This record gives sequence, C-alpha cells and structure tokens, in this order.
Amino acid sequence: MSKKNAKILIADDDDSLRRVLEFQLQEAGYEVIAADNGRQALDFFSSEHIDCLITDWRMPQMSGSELVQLANAISGETPIIVITAFGEVGTAVEAMRGGAFDFITKPFNRQEILLTVEKALKFGAALSENRRLRRLIHDETRLENVIGTSAGMQKVFQLVERVAGTDVTVLIEGESGSGKELIAKGIHFSGVRKNKIFVAVNCAAIPETMIEAELFGYKKGAFTGAVSESKGKFEEANGGTLFLDEVSAMPLQMQTRLLRVLQEQEVTRLGENVPRKIDVRIIAATNENLQELIIEHGFREDLYYRLAVVPLRIPPLRERKEDIPILVEHFLKKSTTKHGIDLPKISREVFNSFFNYPWYGNVRELENVVERMVVLSDGGNLTISDVPDNIRNPSKIADGLWFSLPAEPIKFEKVECEILREALSRHAGNQSQTAKYLGMTRSALIYRMRKYGLE
Repeated sequence: MSKKNAKILIADDDDSLRRVLEFQLQEAGYEVIAADNGRQALDFFSSEHIDCLITDWRMPQMSGSELVQLANAISGETPIIVITAFGEVGTAVEAMRGGAFDFITKPFNRQEILLTVEKALKFGAALSENRRLRRLIHDETRLENVIGTSAGMQKVFQLVERVAGTDVTVLIEGESGSGKELIAKGIHFSGVRKNKIFVAVNCAAIPETMIEAELFGYKKGAFTGAVSESKGKFEEANGGTLFLDEVSAMPLQMQTRLLRVLQEQEVTRLGENVPRKIDVRIIAATNENLQELIIEHGFREDLYYRLAVVPLRIPPLRERKEDIPILVEHFLKKSTTKHGIDLPKISREVFNSFFNYPWYGNVRELENVVERMVVLSDGGNLTISDVPDNIRNPSKIADGLWFSLPAEPIKFEKVECEILREALSRHAGNQSQTAKYLGMTRSALIYRMRKYGLE
C-alpha cells in the first residue's frame, strides 16, 4: 500500500502531542484524521475507511481500551497502535491482548513512530489479502456457482446436498466441460471436510510410468531421478478429499493398486514396504461410460462399484438448453467485471444461434464464447455479428456424410485405418482426445490401434 493511499486516524486528548504526530505523518506522505477523544475517534472509524488507528490509552469520554475493543469489532483487519506512558508494561500487555497490533511509549521519536506505522500497514494489507483470498476460494466453490434451473440440474443439486454431509465415495459422470470438478469442489466445501485440503489429480495427464509415484509417493532412490523422498497425492490429501479426474484413463495395473488403497485405507510409497494409514474421501470423475469399458476389459468392475457408491451424472448442455440464458447472464457479468467493460445487452438472434448449437464443449465452451464476444465487441449490444462463425453456421456433418463414396468397391478396414491415423495425427497421438473426437471409448480406440498396427 502506498503512503498516499493510506489513511491514519489519531485519537489523543493531548493537543500538542496530537499535532506533532499529525504533522510527522503528513510529512511522511500519509492522509491523517485527528480526534481529541475516543468517542469522536470511534465516529470517524465507523464512517471512514481507516488503514491504521493510533490511540492514546487514557482519554476522556472513551478509554483507549474501549476504543480498541469497539474498533476491532467494526474492522478486525485494521491495525491499532496504542500510545502508553513510559514504564506501563501492564497497560501495553492489556492493549495487545485486547487486539492492538503494537504499542509505543511516550516519549517517542519520529523514526520510531514511522517504522511502527509502516509495519502496521503491511500487516493490515496482509490480513485484507488473506481475507480476500478466503472469500474468493469460498465464492468459487459454492454450489450457487454451479448454475442451472433445468430439471436435470435440480436433480444434481439435490443429490449433491444429500451426499455433501457424508463421507460416501461419489463418481461424477459427465462430458468434458460440463463442470465435474466444480461439482466435486461443491461437495467437498459443503461437507464435513470443508476446512481440510482438496487435492485434484487428472489421471489422463500423468504419464503411465509416473502415475504410481504421483499417487502413492516414493522413497529417495526408488527410481532414477528420485533424489529425495516425496509424498503422493493420497498422503497430501490426508484428512481431506482427493478428486480423481478422468479415472477411466488409469491403467489396469494401477486400478488394482487403487482398489487395494480404497479397501485398506493405506498407501505404500515406492521403494518402501511399510504402509501408511490415510483418511481420505474419494470423489472420482469420468467422461467415458465405465460400464462399457468394463465390457471391453478396460476398467475393473470391482473398482467401479467401489467408486460408484453414489453415481452422479451431469447432463450435457445440449440436454438442458433452458439453462443457456441464465448461464450467459452469469458469464456476461463475470467477463465484463474481469475486463472492465460495461454490461451489454444480447439480441434475440444471438440466443437463437446459441439454442441451435450443440455445445460439445458444454458449459466451458459457452463461457469461452461469451468472454470472446465481450472482448472483441466494438461496444454496445452484442449482436449476431459478434457470434463466432462456427456457432452461427454449425457443421451439417450430423445430417449426412462429409464425403462421397466411390463407384468402385472399397475395403472398409482400410478406410477405418486411415480415419484412425488421421485423427491420431490431428491430436498429436493423444488417445483420450482422439477417442472423444471419434465418439468412442479410449479402450475401443486402443483395440483398433492394435488391430491396425498404429501403436
């Protein structure tokens, strides 16, 4: 906080001391308000934004002790410096216990008071920032931020409220961008573990060779590069919640280990033999149909039933298009606040184009589109010309083939192989993204890759 923005309130019935202190602080660049008694100081404190309060301990109408107590009740983040007589140790201790940041004794010099004020302002700024971050975390994890008035979302909300107060394992099913992690955070921060840690792991983003070490930790020297011991995500989440996103991407061998951890509630680090007890709530999520994966031998059936004690499905946005207006309104306010832009109105044609678009990227895609329109708009209302081309003119592939079949006979397997090869190339070999693009499960894609030697 710069000095020109800091406002200091002085409360002291000693006119000469108050004037000297006021002059010194003003000379140092602070804005100063002065009061000659505690009651007047409290009035200023209640009506003005004060960054630091300096008060004498002995004053008429209201003592320094009362002022400290009442000021703390109004704003616990504002640091208070108490002025005491030399040798009054008991007074200083009482002031600190009452909520004062620090004290100075008479007589004091200019440098002493300026250093104390500077420390107090830094302390107050840190308290304000911590409170802001706590409020931000709380706001971002409230269930109110998972928006929707449709029947499908109301069922989700009802189920979340029922499981939040328990420790039951939840499996959240839904397409990418539908808000699975937000729902998981809502369950955690509305539940009995809300004051404990929430740890999120994207199983699809961890290389198969590292997922065991990432989840369960390792001992120093357990493998090349293990230069020190490390906790795994299970230990890190001990006492709180571990969110396993894209759990369908977990290799079968790791599924077996995960099942054992869930059953025994203990983990063993790589390179160690002694298990460590853990107390972790598990919330898992997937964008694939795990029951189909079980049939294709890509996911363990016993693990599925261990994870899906309570299954929770988030409907895709195209199944709840009645939620689009309220979502758009929310994202509009969020984007305009973020970028300092006046809140625009949206034409009916924009909403019509939104209703006709399939939103395969779900709520995340809608949020990105709204922010893009806000940022790139020339100002004023948002019209159909502000809507991205791919949404104004959605692809018609779903209505028919995008290519023509030749007159001569073809080999279907050769066509399928080339489609797989092109799709893999387009997604840089990422199996999960390729499977999503082709509308199949990852295990089905791997089976076809092996069939055509595309591994």
